[in-house]
Amino acid sequence: MEDQLADYAVKSALTRGRVHSEASPSGRTEFQRDRDRIIHSSAFRRLEYKTQVFVNTEGDLYRTRLTHSLEVAQIARTLARNLNLNEALTEAVALAHDLGHTPFGHAGQDALNQCMKQFGGFEHNLQSLRVVDYLEEKYAAFDGLNLCFETRESILKHCSRRDAKLLGPVAERFLLNQQPVLEAQITNLADEIAYNNHDLDDGLRSGLLTIDQVAEIELFRLYLNEVLKLYPQLKGRRLVHETVRRMINALIQDLLRQTFAQLNQIKPTCVQDVQQAPVIAMFGSEMAELNLQLKQFLRKNLYAHYKVARATRKATQIVVGLFESYLDNPNLLPSTVRDRPSDELPRAIADYIAGMTDRYAISQYGQLFVAGGEFKGLHNE
Repeated sequence: MEDQLADYAVKSALTRGRVHSEASPSGRTEFQRDRDRIIHSSAFRRLEYKTQVFVNTEGDLYRTRLTHSLEVAQIARTLARNLNLNEALTEAVALAHDLGHTPFGHAGQDALNQCMKQFGGFEHNLQSLRVVDYLEEKYAAFDGLNLCFETRESILKHCSRRDAKLLGPVAERFLLNQQPVLEAQITNLADEIAYNNHDLDDGLRSGLLTIDQVAEIELFRLYLNEVLKLYPQLKGRRLVHETVRRMINALIQDLLRQTFAQLNQIKPTCVQDVQQAPVIAMFGSEMAELNLQLKQFLRKNLYAHYKVARATRKATQIVVGLFESYLDNPNLLPSTVRDRPSDELPRAIADYIAGMTDRYAISQYGQLFVAGGEFKGLHNE
């Protein structure tokens, strides 16, 4: 199966192995086993009730961290298949990339990071690795999921030199200034394609953005006009979907063209060549500029929208309130958390809060702070 992959693809037969030795899987590769373990993990299931932009309780059709992860995996697999890379490894990394995200999206992460400032900080990508290495409790022989080295290394998207020294071999490339494997590079860009375009779609669905407003974006306007030429009477959700899917396809096709051009220029013959070369997976300069305009538009008009800002403020209130209460009075915590050594307690509290879903965090806050009732939905006027 893997003998037909490109020379620069990661082969599971050449894996650097797992921290805890296990018998080889039957009927699937090592990376397929990793993917399956991620899918069956508790952290993966909890993504269903974690915010992408809109809190899960706001409506049934908005993206959550779970649907976002599935969409990233679909895009990443398409890229891997076209580039003749290891599709199973790519899918595993895509499905695991947000396992460490807090409730309430980036607002929750920023709040928890501030709470943990004097205790080493908090970053959701490092937390994703922590989830698969330590926090999952499913196997008798070890903590975590015991994933292959290459899967763990690829999950680690960014890392400071300080943290890299603490993490050891899995973070060594950050000390050596090396690139991630190509499977990880394309997954990072698949993540960007997915959240930009799908956040735009959700912004339009919510009414926080209008088509006329979004038509200011050159990339959207280009494909909006293309759709209207083909279907002059098209309106509403179909018009948005036809436009956004063309945007996604254009980004994917441009990424493939530019990456193939990079491969033809660099000519890597093995994984090590990829890691020691400049970045290979990238957009062409024109598409990179159009994509940047899309990101800047979303930052200004969606993420900074006053309704989203209100939700951010309430999310911060919940996360900070929970953290400070737990730290001040560990008896409020489940025994499995409060029984940790005192010097590990702040990190244990961060693990506990990061693992919460939006609705569980709201419920816990309500039990601690709201007399006679629970904290109400984040977007209430």
